[in-house]
Amino acid sequence: MHQEELSSIIASVKAYLDLEKESGMEEYFFGPVEGAPAMAGDAPGNLEALKKEVLGCRECDLARTRTNVVFGSGNPKARLMFIGEAPGEEEDKQGLPFVGRAGQLLTKIIEAMGLKRQDVYIANILKCRPPNNRAPLPAEIIACRENVKRQVEMISPRVICTLGKFATQTLLDTQTPISALRGNFREYNGIKVMPTFHPAYLLRNPDDKKLVWQDMKKVMKELK
Repeated sequence: MHQEELSSIIASVKAYLDLEKESGMEEYFFGPVEGAPAMAGDAPGNLEALKKEVLGCRECDLARTRTNVVFGSGNPKARLMFIGEAPGEEEDKQGLPFVGRAGQLLTKIIEAMGLKRQDVYIANILKCRPPNNRAPLPAEIIACRENVKRQVEMISPRVICTLGKFATQTLLDTQTPISALRGNFREYNGIKVMPTFHPAYLLRNPDDKKLVWQDMKKVMKELK
């Protein structure tokens, strides 16, 4: 085993145990996640075609204020897909999803699950940043929601984890609060969906990290 691989394994175990400690849980889930070593391959042509289409999108006013379109990133054949709300300031600058403080926490969660970011696929409901990181407007969601639904269809993951209110309500077509939805699997076009809190929410409410970790354990069990 190469030193780099050993360091990666140690980092994943440490992240897992850190989240276990924060959650206050004493039992440990050490079962392997089936397919975890899978590496990202070449994206299917239709996903690349969709990306080119979205990069030129001007369906709503966010096209006038964005720096970059944030299409999504990761393994186009991922078994696990995360869907968030919208890009923030850092995401808008870099054109990549979840690269700010909330993204760093999401990365820690993914690694604690025994995965790497390149093993999963990460996207948002909106592909452009709302000014000052305000909540998405209904018209913006309507203009953009088909893009993420097409991403889901093309990637065809086994499990989707929706992060926060807007991602969950948009994908599941419901107005039920995220606090009432999280923790139990729902279904979207035959795909299991685990709603949970957004990492940005966890930065403001760290005590709820334990709830998200409970949700991720259910995802890990489903993927095993």
